[in-house]
Amino acid sequence: MFNPPHFEETDREAMAALIDAFPLATLVCQYEGELIVNHIPFLMRGEDQLIGHIAKANQLHVYDAEGLDAVAIFRAEDAYISPNLYPTKQQTHRHVPTWNYQVVHLHGRVQFDHGDKAKRAAVGQLTKQQERRHNGDQEWKMSDAPQDYMTVMLDNIVALSFSIERYEAKNKISQNREAVDFDAVQEAMTVSGKTHLAKAMTKVQKK
Repeated sequence: MFNPPHFEETDREAMAALIDAFPLATLVCQYEGELIVNHIPFLMRGEDQLIGHIAKANQLHVYDAEGLDAVAIFRAEDAYISPNLYPTKQQTHRHVPTWNYQVVHLHGRVQFDHGDKAKRAAVGQLTKQQERRHNGDQEWKMSDAPQDYMTVMLDNIVALSFSIERYEAKNKISQNREAVDFDAVQEAMTVSGKTHLAKAMTKVQKK
């Protein structure tokens, strides 16, 4: 990833927070010279592992029993930034459009597990996190479904783990702009409902 120093994010806690808030990853694997792309929600377990699951019908797990080299890409909010947002545009007109975004790339290796314990852990932990976030005390639990039904559902998935070997992250959120332009973009993000981007810009200001 092209990542100029002024956009580079090195804070592991900030990366983990982005993954927690936007857990649906684009998983890119390589097998025999071909790139295989899937979209999978993940949950971080510690600092060096992700867990998730895929449908058994997804051929990803049959390509290589030893696992596959992969990149998991997590993306937060993004926004088109018009030159019209910059107050300094009226002074020089030396501005062009751009795009603001935050991404985390995790490089590593994905492996698969057909065991019942691993599948229940992957489904249970991810579901628990999301249900508590979205439904609170009314959260859905795996035990709410009939046992025989859950057995069938679990038989139709494969658990996977992603061993993280390298972190890479980029925050492109106007921090290379003059203060007056930065503030104007932040205000525009707030007004347009891009609250995650606006908050991220606040954190950059405090550094």
